[in-house]
Amino acid sequence: MTALIQCWELRARFAAALSQMYGTEVPAYNTLVEVSSAVNQSYATTHPDAERLGSVERVTAERHGAIRVGSPRELAAVAELFEAFGMYPVDFYDLRDAASPVPVVSTAFRPIDENELALNPFRVFTSMLATGDRRFFDADLRARVEHFVQRRELFDPALLAHARLISAAGGSTPAQADDFIAEAVKAFALSTKPIDRAWYEELSAISPVAADIAGVDGTHINHLTPRVLEIDDLYHRMTARGITMIDAIQGPPRWRGPDVLLRQTSFRALAEPRHFRMSDGSVVSDALRVRFGEVEARGIALTPAGRSRYDKAMAAIDAAQAHPEQAATIWADHFPDTEAGLAEQELAYFRTDTGPAGEIVRTPVVYEDFLPRSAAGIFRSNLDDDGAYGDSADASATDYSKEWMAGAIGRDIHDPYMLYAAIAAQSDLVTGAHR
Repeated sequence: MTALIQCWELRARFAAALSQMYGTEVPAYNTLVEVSSAVNQSYATTHPDAERLGSVERVTAERHGAIRVGSPRELAAVAELFEAFGMYPVDFYDLRDAASPVPVVSTAFRPIDENELALNPFRVFTSMLATGDRRFFDADLRARVEHFVQRRELFDPALLAHARLISAAGGSTPAQADDFIAEAVKAFALSTKPIDRAWYEELSAISPVAADIAGVDGTHINHLTPRVLEIDDLYHRMTARGITMIDAIQGPPRWRGPDVLLRQTSFRALAEPRHFRMSDGSVVSDALRVRFGEVEARGIALTPAGRSRYDKAMAAIDAAQAHPEQAATIWADHFPDTEAGLAEQELAYFRTDTGPAGEIVRTPVVYEDFLPRSAAGIFRSNLDDDGAYGDSADASATDYSKEWMAGAIGRDIHDPYMLYAAIAAQSDLVTGAHR
């Protein structure tokens, strides 16, 4: 019997193929990958603990993607496709609650097992248009958006049927793998079909993100994100190459202590040529700025107590309108500056094992997820305007929540804290902080 190609290998090949396609569509992404690799190699040669949060090989190969869909039906289809790659929905993100509201609710599809993450940690942050939010969509516009989205088919039914077979079997035959990956990648390519100018502009007035989701005939990779070990160095190197970066690095500030959670930045969305159909039926060429090049540095996963501390620290930084040095000082008022301090105060997750001489060895658990505040900040930094946003007291006709989304896609949405705790609990010496 021919051995099946396991889901992790399909996932690795899918991520690599998407990266190749996206580099063709957005050449500046190739520069970002090149600079990221150089940063990682440079950091590894000067920091003995460079691999504390993952091998240089894993970090350099690591990607997260981002896509946007228009309805629960489309989100369920995404879940079905990604399951064949061993990627499952983790956490619920409501970007409507951000300081710069975006009319989407999101989840992230990723591996959930520690070994699967080590083999290939590809993640896709997936946002769904919240058409039931009256602050963005009145009843008439909601009906027209939902009608538009209902008429399109993001994925060939044959592709989804193939995905179901692979999920059930736990892998793909070698003969089927290449075609399956190629068809999956093709589904996320930028469409060349003309865009209805009037419809796109009507949606753009509400939100440029809404236009990118429901103003076109399909979905596409919005960005692919490499991981770096030193994001501040990356920011400076990209700027030195003449690439315009967004104004700031999103997430916790740079400081003297351990990195936690996630720090992100990006180059500004580039003008890409697109075809538009005008009201008289003619087709003209123009450009859109919707896709950007994001990069991230991952730190240690925080416990619920740590996340609460993070929220307080960021609120204090915001209240002070702090510059980077002030932000680092405020952060230091909230967090200990050693991993031992994080562990002792039960603020972060660690595997705790017995070393060869009987000593306690703590290994940090890498944060594998996302920060709504940072995601919204990156979205906002790449938009020319926010669009219209109402303040209706009765904001939503739909009760968007983690439970609602789980029902909409017919799958449990995993709790990231439970996943991190499970990894920490595999320690051979378990402390109360890991329970």
